[in-house]
Amino acid sequence: MPVGRKKRHSTEEIATKLAHANELATQGKLQSEIARTLGISIMTLHRWRKTPLRPGHPSLATHETSGPERTRTAASRIAELQLENSRLRRLVTDLLLEKIKLEEAANSNEFSGEARNNPDDPV
Repeated sequence: MPVGRKKRHSTEEIATKLAHANELATQGKLQSEIARTLGISIMTLHRWRKTPLRPGHPSLATHETSGPERTRTAASRIAELQLENSRLRRLVTDLLLEKIKLEEAANSNEFSGEARNNPDDPV
């Protein structure tokens, strides 16, 4: 960040956007979709979630609570991560299947091309 440049978002804006991000995450949105909706990068979203806000700020209380509220928050975070993990697994599986199809198509084109290029070879 250049010297003298002001921060783009105030603490209140960050807290509001993080709350909105949490709502979108519970709806099953991907991190990339959440960041795009908020108008920030994925790295900014992760940095905001990692960095605690100033003491005394209302959204900080959710990070420091103990007992059932903290368990509920942790449980919802685990559920969110499990949902995202299953989506990522499906995405990887789909990409691997597409890759296999493309490799098979390329191999079949190579074999058919070799047969046409070598008319002397017995088929």
